[in-house]
Amino acid sequence: QVQLVESGGGLVQAGGSLRLSCAASGGTFTLKSWFRQAPGKERELVAAINTSGTTTYADAVKGRFTISRDDDRNTVTLQMNGLKPEDTAVYYCQGIAGGIYWGQGTQVTVSS
Repeated sequence: QVQLVESGGGLVQAGGSLRLSCAASGGTFTLKSWFRQAPGKERELVAAINTSGTTTYADAVKGRFTISRDDDRNTVTLQMNGLKPEDTAVYYCQGIAGGIYWGQGTQVTVSS
């Protein structure tokens, strides 16, 4: 019943922007996060936001990415500006609602 669905990924040139969105259903989420996983690398936390709006960012994306949540619509977004080739990865939405739930992922590719 709990479901997270990402959208907004795609191909963008270095320096460009993308906005990822995660539509959640079936639960009340105390924490929502974005992770990413590049080929050959472990999945890493990109950004997280709790119910009070407190945010956490990976050092690599600070100043470029912004996470936000809209609990009325049960969505979480990740605004990504100043994208770099090293941001290329599959981005996953994670929600905590009793258990830990993951979306299917959306591909972000940043070309040089």
